[in-house]
Amino acid sequence: MRTRPLKVALLGCGVVGTEVARIITTHADDLAARIGAPIELAGVAVRRPNRVRAGVPAELLTTDATALVKRGDIDVVIEVIGGIEPARSLITSAFEHGASVVSANKALLAAEGTVLHAAAVEHHVDLYYEAAVAGAIPLIRPLRESLAGDKVNRVLGIVNGTTNFILDKMDSTGAGYSEALDEATALGYAEADPTADVEGFDAAAKAAILAGIAFHTRVRFDDVHREGITEVTATDIASAKQMGCTVKLLAICERSADGKSVTARVHPAMIPLSHPLASVREAYNAVFVESSAAGSLMFYGPGAGGAPTASAVLGDLVAACRNKLAETTGPGESAYAQLPVSPMGDVVTRYHISLDVEDKPGVLAQVATVFAEHQVSIDTVRQKGKDGDAALVVVTHRAPDAALAATVEALRKLDTVRGVASIMRVEGE
Repeated sequence: MRTRPLKVALLGCGVVGTEVARIITTHADDLAARIGAPIELAGVAVRRPNRVRAGVPAELLTTDATALVKRGDIDVVIEVIGGIEPARSLITSAFEHGASVVSANKALLAAEGTVLHAAAVEHHVDLYYEAAVAGAIPLIRPLRESLAGDKVNRVLGIVNGTTNFILDKMDSTGAGYSEALDEATALGYAEADPTADVEGFDAAAKAAILAGIAFHTRVRFDDVHREGITEVTATDIASAKQMGCTVKLLAICERSADGKSVTARVHPAMIPLSHPLASVREAYNAVFVESSAAGSLMFYGPGAGGAPTASAVLGDLVAACRNKLAETTGPGESAYAQLPVSPMGDVVTRYHISLDVEDKPGVLAQVATVFAEHQVSIDTVRQKGKDGDAALVVVTHRAPDAALAATVEALRKLDTVRGVASIMRVEGE
């Protein structure tokens, strides 16, 4: 074993960073044995150096992250500060000074992944980011390496624990969205400002990363259709139960039927209780991968939290350090396919539409005519009258999203339709 240690710089020492520092320190002998050389935590960049961080030596703390990554003797930089800047500049500087980078920064990778990969190649270093998607669940490496000889056709997953917890509570207790969010916040599953989670931004960034790797195509955050869960109601959950379904916020990345394009989207959807993802409870994550040769694979586990995310970071650290010793690099970006990303309007799926209508003869025929005029075929209809009004629930066969949108716009113009209460896609069948 080489005696000179590989030096590691840590950018950020919050919940995840503190766990990373602790594991590097307490598991030093095991990590050295697995890598083939000892590793040394050479510095930790923080914003508040006076804050107590259990297990992190105070002498390692610095507020000058730029100077830390420019030292020239750093072998690997671990970035867990998040956001676009200063993370982008720090990672680029690390590459320029010969350091490989391990990152958990899904927002940056979804927005600037191509640029960062190119910079890593230019400077002959690694960029690893297993922790950017689904926490502790090994997902990036299986897609990038284990399935490298296969053709992935679809990636369907629950990749945000906060929203899964909220929807699970709504399903299991009958609570409304606000009540379930309050519980998630009280238990620490939701941030004080939960926007990134509940509006789907977090899941959309992860979907961009997954689609890019799965389909060997550059997919950016802006390519992903995004809807959150703030409009999901207890009535939607009850309707799903009547259909033998549950509601999940799904990240869906798939090839078109002809294989010439891809789509990436995040939105709430009803899925049958028989689907493996339906049983994913609380704040857990799971991703269902469908490929030509391997068939259907499911990856499941804790998708967030200090220790689970640190586990993924340390796995990447070991890989990056091994490559340093071997004077080589691991797999970089694979975007040879260059498939176009189709708009949401091209997506074909089923829909659940709830309408508030007048309760009088002929209304159902009017509604059915609108669906027929836009070539959206109806599968089932349920109607329940009350005090001169009625709730009309229509479930369609598979149809393009653009056709469904046009149908809904036409329904809103009918005098007999009081309003469109909800629209939700039906997936996994």
